[in-house]
Amino acid sequence: MKKRKSIPWQPLSQKHKDYIRRCMDCTFNFAEGAVRSGKTTANVLAFSYLLEKSPDRLHLATGTTLSAALTNIGDCNGFGLEHIFRGRCRWGKYKGNTALFVKTIEKGEKTVVFAGGGKADSYKRIRGNSYGIWIATEVNRHFISGDDRCFIDEAFNRQLAAKMRRVLWDFNPDYPTHPIYTGYVDKYIALRLDVNHEKFCIRDNLSVSAQRRAEIEAQYEVGSFWYKRAILGERAAAEGLIFPQFASAPEKWTVSSVPDDVSHIIIGVDYGGNSSASAFVAVGMKKDRNGVVILRDRKIRGRKGEITPDMIENEFILFVKMLQDNFDIPVTYAFMDSEAQYLTAGVVMAARKAGLKIAIADSVKKPIAERIAIKSRLISQHRWSVMDCCKNVIASTATQMWDPYSPDRRLDNGSCDIDTADAEEYAWERFIRW
Repeated sequence: MKKRKSIPWQPLSQKHKDYIRRCMDCTFNFAEGAVRSGKTTANVLAFSYLLEKSPDRLHLATGTTLSAALTNIGDCNGFGLEHIFRGRCRWGKYKGNTALFVKTIEKGEKTVVFAGGGKADSYKRIRGNSYGIWIATEVNRHFISGDDRCFIDEAFNRQLAAKMRRVLWDFNPDYPTHPIYTGYVDKYIALRLDVNHEKFCIRDNLSVSAQRRAEIEAQYEVGSFWYKRAILGERAAAEGLIFPQFASAPEKWTVSSVPDDVSHIIIGVDYGGNSSASAFVAVGMKKDRNGVVILRDRKIRGRKGEITPDMIENEFILFVKMLQDNFDIPVTYAFMDSEAQYLTAGVVMAARKAGLKIAIADSVKKPIAERIAIKSRLISQHRWSVMDCCKNVIASTATQMWDPYSPDRRLDNGSCDIDTADAEEYAWERFIRW
């Protein structure tokens, strides 16, 4: 007798069961909720049931990126489509797109096209096809606009000929006026369309133990908008200080000596603009990327035209040599502001002439909101610290504000030191993940 590997399903809450049942009949199905609340798994389950019944041959699965779609929907920590249909599915290509071909029991073979929807040109990947069911993860991070580049509108257009149209979205709560609400979720509910909308929190997921739930909750600052969104599953706007925990008691994260577990030093560099300063920040990376400590910072003040490439090059070389003289820790990388290639080219040449053995590359420049979220988590977990001599980093971290007119954006009007913040984040953004 051939043994088959089974999926280790945990009990579903009654809320999840009811939501999945409603998905069978409702056109628009929106699972909104906190992290680890089971919303994605619920949609994947509903999608798999619907796929067996759908008369349509072609279907769509999307994430912010293709990788996110494959990870969250295709795999889903062992509960995704490739596991549910194990033995009845295969990965391949459909018109250049990654696709999962599924043999259903009643309706023959179905094709699920996977795509990313987070960029302005993402809509091009799904044009030309007609889809029946559309499942999307983190849909609030898909590209939304008021023109024909809007990914969500394009996906809807691709479903107009569906014989059994279904939309299955999951997303974490966002700021209350996010276009995912004003243009779709809340709007469709107000119009009394065929909507199945459910809000989930981490306590609705019966597979998460009390101990694990406590560990997850400890990663967020209680009372912060991240805590409200990620743990409570509430919509919340970012306002006031970005790092209130640190601002209220900087001494809790300030150290006078280098921790023993720092393995190497990374430098982040932000080039000054019209009225801002150029900033250098040296970050000590702890072993196993378990945290960071800010070791030194430096600013070159001057308006546009006053800071020359020679000044940047000389200051950089002096900064690296100072680190080498003060710390018995290797200085391995420097990540530079990617918007001034001519300055970086000069720094690379100057560093070679000076005999500095350090790898110099462009910053990744992850979205600012993502970098802020990472640092907030590091602070909450006490995995971020700063040496007491780093006055620029201390002041910048304590005074950064949310922009009251641009949701989830950092205020950048000269009232606080954003240059130092950027330089610090460039140093660790490749190695510390959200």
